[in-house]
Amino acid sequence: MYDELTEVDIKKMEEEIEYRKCKLAPELGAELKRTREFGDLSENAEYKEAKRAKRKNEGRIRYLENMIRTAKVIEIKKNDDEVGLFDRVLIFNEKMGAEKEIQIVTTLRQNALQGYVSKESPLGSAIMGKRVGERVLVNVSEKMSYYVVIKKITKGEDNEELPISGY
Repeated sequence: MYDELTEVDIKKMEEEIEYRKCKLAPELGAELKRTREFGDLSENAEYKEAKRAKRKNEGRIRYLENMIRTAKVIEIKKNDDEVGLFDRVLIFNEKMGAEKEIQIVTTLRQNALQGYVSKESPLGSAIMGKRVGERVLVNVSEKMSYYVVIKKITKGEDNEELPISGY
């Protein structure tokens, strides 16, 4: 399986890999060497933490490289009256009885707590291609679903300032 990402997503991942390899990795290596000199490694908490940080950095690099290698680069298609990628959408959640503004983004940049909803999420996939005034069923699972009404669509662009997700 592959992730559908934009050219900006790929660029941001490449920048993070470069930072992690050229700046962070040498710093973590130096910290590992410094803490190793503290003595008995079996009881050296600083050394264990430095080792964990180094492994986490290496894992993140592998993750990003794999994402780039397996990604399908997509073009952003715009239709003025339909919900599309990077658009801001004001929805009314009938179950909650509340309005909320969200932005549809790629999986790599999702952060539901900040209102960035992946186009592949149940909500994102349900409203993609829909128009203002449409009532849309969002299926979360076999036992959980709810309706939203699209109140407003504000066309958006792929914003380089929008960060990629960490872990």
